[in-house]
Amino acid sequence: MAKYTEPTFYFDFQNPDIQDFVKRITSVNQTQKEKALSIYYAVRDNWKYNPYHVSKEAKAYKASQIFNRDAGHCIDKTILMIAACRAVGIPARICLAKVRNHIATEKLVEKLGTDELFPHGYAEIYLEGKWIKSTPVFNKSLCYYLNVTPLEFDGKNDSIFQEFDKEGGSFMEYLEEYGNFEDVPLDFMHRLMKSYYPHFF
Repeated sequence: MAKYTEPTFYFDFQNPDIQDFVKRITSVNQTQKEKALSIYYAVRDNWKYNPYHVSKEAKAYKASQIFNRDAGHCIDKTILMIAACRAVGIPARICLAKVRNHIATEKLVEKLGTDELFPHGYAEIYLEGKWIKSTPVFNKSLCYYLNVTPLEFDGKNDSIFQEFDKEGGSFMEYLEEYGNFEDVPLDFMHRLMKSYYPHFF
């Protein structure tokens, strides 16, 4: 379990910016669950979701680099949450999946050639003796714009996607799961992206 609380190249929570961020949004009087919730909501709503900028450079996926941007895609925001959780001693790891976004914009579908999105990332954190899935991706203002209820997290139950919008229409579905990883598996991500989106590369 200790390996999921250690800093890595990507989860570089020893960086002063990440340390200051965690100190601002958590307190020593909070339980681990309360700290996890504070981190989840801070990451979810203080960085806008932007699926259009996908970098091929490893350094772009470091938590300290993501912190200094005002937006990120699901992998970015998941990395930031994991780094913050590890900074307060909460075991955390990244999970990858392929999803279908039923309300993908024409711009995104045109760029990718499909409404199937990979990699989709979310976090697993270890609280009260079990791994719990958490997805701090779609910021509240975006959810309201898309007519989707913001994805809540209670620190007890998995929170991975909004299946339906407020009208009952399909919003997102998981197509494939690729498991969990101790660190960001960038080479694996790039291999699959090349197979799914050859024109993009």
